[in-house]
Order: sequence, then C-alpha cells, then structure tokens
Amino acid sequence: MNLLAIDTASEKFSVALAAQRQGGRDTWLFEIDAGMRHSELAMDCAGELARKAGLEPGDIGGVACMGGPGSFTGLRIGFSLAKGLSLSLGVPFAAIPTLDCLARPLSAWPGIAVPALDAKKKAFFCALYRGGGKIGGDMDASPREIALAIAGGLSRLEAGEPERALVFGPGAELLCRELALLPGGDPGVDRAKAAVRLGKGIRWGNAETLLEMALEARLFEKGAGNPPAGPEYIRKSDAEINLGAP
Repeated sequence: MNLLAIDTASEKFSVALAAQRQGGRDTWLFEIDAGMRHSELAMDCAGELARKAGLEPGDIGGVACMGGPGSFTGLRIGFSLAKGLSLSLGVPFAAIPTLDCLARPLSAWPGIAVPALDAKKKAFFCALYRGGGKIGGDMDASPREIALAIAGGLSRLEAGEPERALVFGPGAELLCRELALLPGGDPGVDRAKAAVRLGKGIRWGNAETLLEMALEARLFEKGAGNPPAGPEYIRKSDAEINLGAP
C-alpha cells in the first residue's frame, strides 16, 4: 500500500509518502517552516512527492494527518486535505494524536519526555511521557501548571538522582524560557526547574512518524474503525468563548 501523511499541526509543515516496492518500502519526505502557508503548499508538495515516487494519485492507498492538539487553522487544513483525498480516492483515512507523534522519537529518553506546542495566550499544549507511554492526558496549560505536572511525575533513579525532564518540539524553547522565569520558593516549581532540560535542535516535521504509527496501529486495514470527525482541539476557539459555548 502506498501511503501519504500530512503534518500541519504547527509552523513546521511536512508531507511524507511511503511507496511500496518489491522487497520493501521507499519513503519521500518534504518539510519546511511554513508559517501559515500550509494550504498553499500541501497539494503541490504531495503531488511532487508522488511524481518523484513514480505514482499517480490513484495509486495512493491511505492518508494520515495529525489528530490534535495543535494550531486551530493548521489542524483544520490537515483534516480537510486528508478527508478530501480519502473521499476522492476512495481510500482509508487515519488521524494520529499530535503529542503522541511528537513523543515517539524520544521513547528511549531515560526520564520524562515533554513534547510542547505554543498554544498562544501564555499557554502550551503538552503531555508527559515515560518510556514511550503517556503519563496523564493532553494539557492546555500555563508554564506553572506544567512545572507542577512535571514535578508530580518525577521519580528517583537507581542512583538516587532525580529524573530529568526533556522538553522538546516546536514550543520547547519558549516553554523553557517561561519555566526559567517562574519565581522560586514553591517546592514543586523548584523541583521541576532543576529537572528540565531543553531538547536543543529537536524541532522537526512529523509526517514520517505519522506513517509509522498509523501502520503499526493497523489503521489503514479494513475494519480498523472510523477516524474522528474532526481534530482534538482541547481548548475552545475564540468564537466559542465569545458566544459562551459550553
């Protein structure tokens, strides 16, 4: 099966195409800091990858996108593109939770892994992971709330030293700056600040990981279940807040 994945959850836009070959699978990848230009780039990038792989649109057997949380606009674009391609080509469509996807490459980190996205309004989308498994749910939280969550999740290593918490992803640098500015004196905040490390240089597109996770979960197989109708936003949109939506 030839598979296409689209990551529009943040400014780091990426598209990946996995083409089935005799004896294996080849993968083509495109990624760029796109700002808000996802909708302009997505179809052209997907078409170019298909051309390089020697495929026609009808050769695509499945489409994956980020399931959220993430940029409201970016997630809507990703879902619209993936669902549109799924319907027009008559192929399966899968959505993978964004933070699970970001955390996947850090599953071997010997401590807490904290993928972070800038959620604006002085808050971040993030979650805590250890050994590839999620500790708790997705958060839309302030730096202080995140610090306390990290402190609550830390454990002691065999040598008696506390775990380290690696913060990474598109919002990692900003989150680490905000954590460093938190006033001391709170034991939980102080413990978290001592444990946090910035994953320098770890800022990538995640379309290729999307493909890997969808394949492992067998999401493209017949009877695997229906994808969600829309992204997981976590927070309400400004329009919903202004209208007083529950």
